[in-house]
Amino acid sequence: MPRMQTLVWSAAFALLTTTAFAQNVPSNLEKLGAFKTTGATPDIPLIPQTGSKAEAIKKHLAKIKLPPGFKISLYALVPDARHMAVGPQGVVTFVGTRKNKVYAVTDRGKSGVGDEVKPFASTIDLTIPNGVCFSKDGFLFVIEQNRVLMFPAAEFFYESPDVVAVPIVAQGELIPKEEESYNHTARVCRVGPDDKLYIALGQPFNVPAPDKLDLYKKWGIGGIIRMDREGKNREVFATGIRNSVGMDFSPKDKTLWFTDNQVDGMGDKIPPGELNRATQPGQNFGFPWYGGGKVRTVEYKEDQVPQNVVFPQVEMDAHAADLGMTFYTGRMFPKKYQGAIFSAQHGSWNRTDPIGARVMVTTLKEDGTADKTDVFAEGWLTPDGEYLGRPVDVAMLKDGSLLVSDDFAGALYRITYEGR
Repeated sequence: MPRMQTLVWSAAFALLTTTAFAQNVPSNLEKLGAFKTTGATPDIPLIPQTGSKAEAIKKHLAKIKLPPGFKISLYALVPDARHMAVGPQGVVTFVGTRKNKVYAVTDRGKSGVGDEVKPFASTIDLTIPNGVCFSKDGFLFVIEQNRVLMFPAAEFFYESPDVVAVPIVAQGELIPKEEESYNHTARVCRVGPDDKLYIALGQPFNVPAPDKLDLYKKWGIGGIIRMDREGKNREVFATGIRNSVGMDFSPKDKTLWFTDNQVDGMGDKIPPGELNRATQPGQNFGFPWYGGGKVRTVEYKEDQVPQNVVFPQVEMDAHAADLGMTFYTGRMFPKKYQGAIFSAQHGSWNRTDPIGARVMVTTLKEDGTADKTDVFAEGWLTPDGEYLGRPVDVAMLKDGSLLVSDDFAGALYRITYEGR
């Protein structure tokens, strides 16, 4: 076992064991850290994968428009499906939610269908476990509203309700407890090329008051933070971000790209949504002085803007709600899509004419900057403004097919290429 992992295991065991025996009634998390059973039944209820709901979704998918040669199908029914993390072995995909569960989706027969879906680590109380991401060596990180859990070898030990979990950021220490909110609390994460854990922290307001800015800058709220995988050496990586719910590292130049949801209430057509690129630590992306793109907010219109603000690589349609994104590194799709960014638009809620509920694709230039953005998959929003689904995240399976999560329909879809 690598030295860093050995240290994490040792520290976690010592901390949790000491805490567990210091209390009369240890919590389930403390029991698991001390390698004790919680007494839960080993039989975990499975989510049914057939029936009227599955058939209705399949009918909806027949209406989805894709480029020639592509096909979309139902991969699995997953309640409240949000962000996804595909295990390094390709055995299981973990799916976060904005409620209190993470789900494990397994395609045991490698048939292109998730035939088994069940709650993961069901004996642990979770609060908005939206963000899930893997390290290359198989450590799963789950980002809650105000805690970070690490699950060693989750891909191999997810069958039991009792799974070893290490709180690398304790409850109430990801953000100040008094800043907990019902708004913009769905965190996302990635393990970077530097082997550090990156976490996006949305700020809770449409536009925050000036007296909040110093506190938020200190904690990285309205920004992206990073830390060692054991939770140490936390630092603020980027600021000036309203609410990012999607990020990924470029496999070509290791820069960090992320989506950002922009200010509401400024009109149907402004401000634009954003796809951003961070080329180094310490960059400021303009919020709250800018509401999106180069559109100034009313609240900060007369204020001086910070120097060297970084503007977005792509300005997306206003209020389409750009969420999860991933770089496509597979070989199944045609060459024009290899190395491109796929991103999900959740769909507008405060626009006269709804827009979004689709998957976008952004190709890159040779210098690593954005080239062109197009609609890749659409049809979840009907012409009369009815949502049949709302895409949240995109992730690539080992075979190069693309998964799309949908928290409205409670499903994962799989996009394959069958053309020539």
